[in-house]
Amino acid sequence: MRIRSLLSRAVLALLLCAVPLSAEELNVSAAASLTDCLKELAPGFEKATGHTLVFSFGGSNDLARQIKAGAPADVFFSADKAQMDGLETAGLVRAQDRVDVLSNVLVAIVPATSALKLAAPGDLGSLGRLALADPQAVPAGVYARTWLESIGLWDGLKDKVVPTLNVRAALAAVESENADAGIVYRTDAAISKRVRVAFEVPREKGPAIVYPLAPLTGSKKAGTPALVRYLTSAEARAVYARYGFVVLGGS
Repeated sequence: MRIRSLLSRAVLALLLCAVPLSAEELNVSAAASLTDCLKELAPGFEKATGHTLVFSFGGSNDLARQIKAGAPADVFFSADKAQMDGLETAGLVRAQDRVDVLSNVLVAIVPATSALKLAAPGDLGSLGRLALADPQAVPAGVYARTWLESIGLWDGLKDKVVPTLNVRAALAAVESENADAGIVYRTDAAISKRVRVAFEVPREKGPAIVYPLAPLTGSKKAGTPALVRYLTSAEARAVYARYGFVVLGGS
């Protein structure tokens, strides 16, 4: 294990060796579901490079809108391809710079103390209020709506949906018992002791969830490429996996 740790540090040093001596502030716009793992990764990058990371976490749709409006961003880590596609069409990211890094799985959650019997998708019809990230815009909600449509349940549930700003807000609605249940990512449910997973949507039966990462074309900071390398490194992939993400690749 000690040798493996030393090798990991050596590889990280090589990945970051091109970083300039002058420190920079790098702005990272990232999906809310990435909050915990990116905050854990940040100190390692900052210590190795001297750069400072400034995070903006939220719904990927809202972050993409802000970037298009001129908000400062050097790297965008989206929870779906559609938002990254929009930035690429606008000329704000390049196709060759994009990396599909992660996937995830949807789960239905209920408050930890709930006596609600929710063992299968068909049981969702008995709910009064179902918390989803905005199913018209936020990736987690769009994924949930797409899945519910695919199994013929959306029309019967859409009037019960409590739309939230992002997936963490949907989680909070269930934690506070302001919703009977919610559909969130498996990684979000895993960080909370105030909810329990009622059932998981098998990855092969759910929507194709993809988290792409890319630097912004407008970023001229020398530290930006090093940050992208770090967020796709073996060290980063190990952290993503520990938080429950499905790791698709990286350099």
